[in-house]
Amino acid sequence: MSDGRPPCACVLCHDYGDRDRLDTFQLRTIVHIAQYGWSIVLRPADITGPGWAYTIGLWHSHRSPELSMFGGDVYEMEESLNRLGRQAAEGRVPADGERRDDIVRGQAAAFRVPDRRWSAVFFGGALAFYRTSAPPFLQAVRPDPTGLFPWQPGTDLPFRHSQPWLWLAPSQHPAGAWTGRIGRPKA
Repeated sequence: MSDGRPPCACVLCHDYGDRDRLDTFQLRTIVHIAQYGWSIVLRPADITGPGWAYTIGLWHSHRSPELSMFGGDVYEMEESLNRLGRQAAEGRVPADGERRDDIVRGQAAAFRVPDRRWSAVFFGGALAFYRTSAPPFLQAVRPDPTGLFPWQPGTDLPFRHSQPWLWLAPSQHPAGAWTGRIGRPKA
């Protein structure tokens, strides 16, 4: 691209010779991206830990970082990610360190760039879609009910652990439900 950003290497932009062998997930993702500009992957909470959600297609369609949220109700996170996706489609692309109001249950969200070493753990569907290069990602971090983010003084320990701190390297992240997913199958 002429704007200095790397070109999109997704399965829509490049023929990797295997389109006739795409699975149902990949086909559904392609249909959603073609229809809406992005798709959202929901990973519900299970016995191993809290759920999460992330987008696929924002980079392809709008050259916006893909977005992720963790630790909340997956349908609420889907609603928030769709709101952010619409904003990106309008040209209001979120940035690292930014805070935006009225994103999560009427509260703000803060954006942080995840360390790339988390990508295979949490964003496997996006990696499969983009193939040769991982797209940029941002984690949209939710505040507690009082509006405090997990890194701010005054938040309690359960809340601090309710979302991963993906901007930290996996080796620097406190042990818990999120680091327990390292080494498991891709999500």
